[in-house]
Amino acid sequence: MRRRLITLLGPTIAFLALALPAHGAGPKMTLGAAEDAVRAPDLVTARTTMTQLRLAGFTSVRVTSNWLPGLVAPTSNELTVLRNIEAAARLSGVKVYVSVYHPGSRTTPLEPTAQAQFARYAAALAESIPTFDDIIVGNEPNLNRFWLPQFGLDGANASAPAYLSLLARTYDALKAVDPGLRVWGGALAPRGGDRPGGARPTSSPTAFIQTMGAAYRASGRTTPVMDGFAIHPYPDNSSQSPDFPHPRSTSIGLADYDKLVALLGAAFDGTAQAGSTLPILYDEFGIESAVPAGKRSLYSGNEPATTKPVDESKQAAAYDLGLRLAFCQPNVAGMLLFHSHDEKALLSWQSGVYYADGSPKASLSAVRDSLDRTRGGSIARCDGLGLDVALKNVRFPGRAEFLGGKRDVRFRCTLDCAWEVVATRTTTGATAARVRGYGRWGRAIVASLRNRKLGRAPVRLTLTVTHPVNPGLSATRESAVLRPA
Repeated sequence: MRRRLITLLGPTIAFLALALPAHGAGPKMTLGAAEDAVRAPDLVTARTTMTQLRLAGFTSVRVTSNWLPGLVAPTSNELTVLRNIEAAARLSGVKVYVSVYHPGSRTTPLEPTAQAQFARYAAALAESIPTFDDIIVGNEPNLNRFWLPQFGLDGANASAPAYLSLLARTYDALKAVDPGLRVWGGALAPRGGDRPGGARPTSSPTAFIQTMGAAYRASGRTTPVMDGFAIHPYPDNSSQSPDFPHPRSTSIGLADYDKLVALLGAAFDGTAQAGSTLPILYDEFGIESAVPAGKRSLYSGNEPATTKPVDESKQAAAYDLGLRLAFCQPNVAGMLLFHSHDEKALLSWQSGVYYADGSPKASLSAVRDSLDRTRGGSIARCDGLGLDVALKNVRFPGRAEFLGGKRDVRFRCTLDCAWEVVATRTTTGATAARVRGYGRWGRAIVASLRNRKLGRAPVRLTLTVTHPVNPGLSATRESAVLRPA
């Protein structure tokens, strides 16, 4: 339940609120889609799309809610849509992130009154729907499409200090509703020109973070402005591999994790705002696939030449590689693919695993498997990562079953596991039989000793599981003494 804080204690409690874990990589990272197709005026439609997300392997969704000048709370229609999302997510077991932002640069909240209205809107949204615990503030404020001005008359970056002011106001308003809310700042585009006099004035994420840090330090603020940092690490085009680095440019992609952490550290370390330990959310990452001829009638317009879409097998491979990269990046809290469903306009994004009509692409099953291996901890081998596997629902055969030849050991692993069952003679300690195999997390696994020659001496069965890719501590269970004959 939400709690309003006593005004006197609000800033102190908000400051002391628990932060996100510093290390979010590995099987616990959030895996979902940035998908507004779940925004629906009725629960049935929202639930149908949410179910499709789950079938594709997504367990999180990021939706948007647009603030407009003058609004201090979501409209009744907006609340209806958001409550449908909340109900559909709850029924489908999906976690919701909400991105609150203004829809374009003409509505940029620059003045104190507008920023106060924006902050009140976000707080009212969070208070109205208590299960929405993750709020992303803004969307790509380093692009002129969403934020103007980008630069001042003197050519200095103007968007980052103005956005920082909005972020701070919104952070304080949200924490006054509930100090446990997680507030994500940034939501930056991966590229920008840093040319004040250009026809399309944009700021690179590198310059934006640096200027945000300078503005924060100059403000004298003694409390944070965000619990995590969101960014959209798209490749330069859909044909570029996700592991392409940008060491000599100001762009930030998935392969530029170390650069991003260093930038955040230089900007904020040593202040009340975490920097190099700040959790990172890749809340948009998309690879567009080419629309096959049989589906062309579902779409309108023409694909921009700069997009360079790939076939669906390459889309799946790119998503797999992206997940492998993020999995081994210690501060990463999650990745949200943009989208689950294609947009109909070819000028927009055809990066989903479903076509615009909701039918599955060939990439869907491969992406679902990549998501599953990520949750099981097997998508990549990471230096220094040790995963401890636990056992669940272990059932050894009973004495009568074993004597009658039913010699199956049934169990589940909490992560992907390499398993071994050893039958040891209790009289001599010698090994009578051994079986090995691999299992996926959460699935029912059967290790069978049927048709194995065990002799007549009593035996004890020992089940041991360990992680097959990032081994940590093993888990072991033993049976009672069993007689083969």
